[in-house]
Amino acid sequence: MLRLLRGEPVDALSREWAVPIVRLEEWRDRALAGMDVGLEERENDPLEKQLDEANRRIGELVMEVEILRKEREVRRPLAGRRSSR
Repeated sequence: MLRLLRGEPVDALSREWAVPIVRLEEWRDRALAGMDVGLEERENDPLEKQLDEANRRIGELVMEVEILRKEREVRRPLAGRRSSR
């Protein structure tokens, strides 16, 4: 089936495997339909939603940390820096 999905000629595979072309095309159609169903199920995956929410929250926290760092630098621009002597 993988060879068929990769684009090898149906007639050549039919001769090699002694399987009618119609049967190979049915199998290919079923395989493609199964892949579509699997992808649709993945779209509604609750773990994906949790991951998206976690990534969104991480983005918010990163922005907050950057804002706080910039505010701290404005208040004490030389704090934390050591003299070169």
